[in-house]
Amino acid sequence: MSEVSPAVICADPDESEQSVTVDALADAGYEVDAVTTVSDIEQAVHEWTDCVVTAAAFPDGDAFDVVEAVRGVNPDCVCILFTDTSPSDLPRGRPEQVVEYVPRTVRNARERLVDIVGSTLGGAGQAAYPVPKDEGARIAAVREYDIDELRAADAFDRVTELVVSHFDIDVAFVGLVDAHEEQFVACEGANWSTLSREDTVCTHTVLTDEVMVVEDTHEDPRFAANDRLDELDIRSYAGARITDADGNALGAVCCIDGEPRSYSHTERADLRRFADEVEEQLRLRKRLSGEEM
Repeated sequence: MSEVSPAVICADPDESEQSVTVDALADAGYEVDAVTTVSDIEQAVHEWTDCVVTAAAFPDGDAFDVVEAVRGVNPDCVCILFTDTSPSDLPRGRPEQVVEYVPRTVRNARERLVDIVGSTLGGAGQAAYPVPKDEGARIAAVREYDIDELRAADAFDRVTELVVSHFDIDVAFVGLVDAHEEQFVACEGANWSTLSREDTVCTHTVLTDEVMVVEDTHEDPRFAANDRLDELDIRSYAGARITDADGNALGAVCCIDGEPRSYSHTERADLRRFADEVEEQLRLRKRLSGEEM
């Protein structure tokens, strides 16, 4: 990272949008260089560039061409995709290509962007949210389910009731992670229906087949600056990913508590079994729905 003001490149072919973004970053104390094409980024990036904020589409390529050009010169440079394009509509990309995704459509988007740039360069704060390499197929799989119909099913409520009792926790839920938010199918111990994806821990859980545990959100650099988790009294978390029959990550079965806590290997295995039960219920309902058509 630079010894003086961090060096940021803002790549955006829309000069009016770019101007507002550049002003927001400059006001936050960053040294900003503006470019409008992929070829420009190839000339602008240096070994001392700290961060690149890029739009999705350019006249001569796309965001992933930008990231490839940046990483060819500076492999450790932070790359942030700042766009109103949904992750499911992004053309391509490998998991290592985009470190952060900040939707330009959210309220106070540039304030959020500045926060993410600062927390990422400083090694603290939650990623807006990472984009899986199979995001398009994953979101399509999630949208094959009728959320309202699932919420009406007693089976998921029974699972969350059992999870709360079994682990002696405050809240348990079954959530499906869509493009920009997590939809709660069942939630015991709280009245949550949705949570913005940049605020939910589950956006990280869907990336791994291991049970994800955050013993203390205040001590985890990904979530320490997440005010929404504090508002919901989420201090500890454990989540097991749920997938469909094709292996698409749909969401997670999760344990939430207002106090820091750990989970033993046995408890993690138990949570995995609860997630297996939810997967079976989802696959059964999808199969029955197909037979009715």
